[in-house]
Amino acid sequence: MAQWLASADSNLVISPSQPVSPSAWDDFINHHPEAHLLQTRAWGSLKAEFGWQAERVIVGDCGAQVLFRHLPLGFTFAYLPKGPVGNPQSWAPLWKAIDRLCLRKRAILLKVEPDGWQSTDVDLSTLFRGFTPADPIQPRRTLLISLTGTEDDWLARMKQKTRYNIRLAAKHEVSVHPSTDFEGFNRLMQATGERDGFGVHSLAYYQRAYQLFHPLNQCELLVAEYQNKLLAALMVFMQGQRAWYLFGASGDEERSRMPTYLLQWEAMRWAAARGCTEYDLVGVPDADEDALESQFSERSDGLWGVYRFKRGFGGQLVRSVGAFDRAYLPFADRLYRWQRTRRGQND
Repeated sequence: MAQWLASADSNLVISPSQPVSPSAWDDFINHHPEAHLLQTRAWGSLKAEFGWQAERVIVGDCGAQVLFRHLPLGFTFAYLPKGPVGNPQSWAPLWKAIDRLCLRKRAILLKVEPDGWQSTDVDLSTLFRGFTPADPIQPRRTLLISLTGTEDDWLARMKQKTRYNIRLAAKHEVSVHPSTDFEGFNRLMQATGERDGFGVHSLAYYQRAYQLFHPLNQCELLVAEYQNKLLAALMVFMQGQRAWYLFGASGDEERSRMPTYLLQWEAMRWAAARGCTEYDLVGVPDADEDALESQFSERSDGLWGVYRFKRGFGGQLVRSVGAFDRAYLPFADRLYRWQRTRRGQND
């Protein structure tokens, strides 16, 4: 069953004409613990400091946090990441309120990426009537690691080589601990981005994400060191019973000590200690399992290099339902693509 078909019972009702205050949105999300991290107020606040504006809509027991990016001539692009929140069978009135919001904000296009996995039980044509299937912004496939059972159970679900590398790192004096060394983390991120050919955020972005989520006990910066030398680092986030590996990097020194394996292991332990039952590795190539397994040893382009690493942790391969666009202007698609190309950055 897709994640987004789960919905907590709630008596929270807000008229679509009412502005949704930050505290009201927090109450709504607290009534929906299954909501995705990207629908939290903290995430909206983060994006608002880096080129977006966050607006929130609640109708009955359903809601959505929509991000708006300014375009030329006073237009905007609207993006609803990993939502709406609430029972999909009750989304129809919410869509009307979202349309009104988008038209008020002069949006040329609304892109929606629901928080759910592909399932034959879901009639997407009904849920997204008036939308067109589109290219997603978030990676479509990922690996979900179960944090149920004991730590020995986690190890048993991993590939033998991954278990070996976790133990090797600990044996070879790699230590993992929380840190606030964001300058060191940023240096690793920049080097990893150049080495592996992917875009990275700024130092200020990572620092602000930590400042927003860490006081809520929803984020940690973990670093792997050997003799006080920074080897690798990652930022792990959590919301409800789910955790996400969003940002991570490693250097070229002491790689034989396998610091990244112990780092992921400690991130899993951090998540489990906070009640999470699932750890999302966020992003592998969009190919079926047979293709991934037959090609990963030969390919290193795109996300293929990270799949070689991530596959060993014993996660379940899943694919999101994708993305859906609603155009409010005839030329919306072309203008959106031009804007994305011009900015050339991760959203």
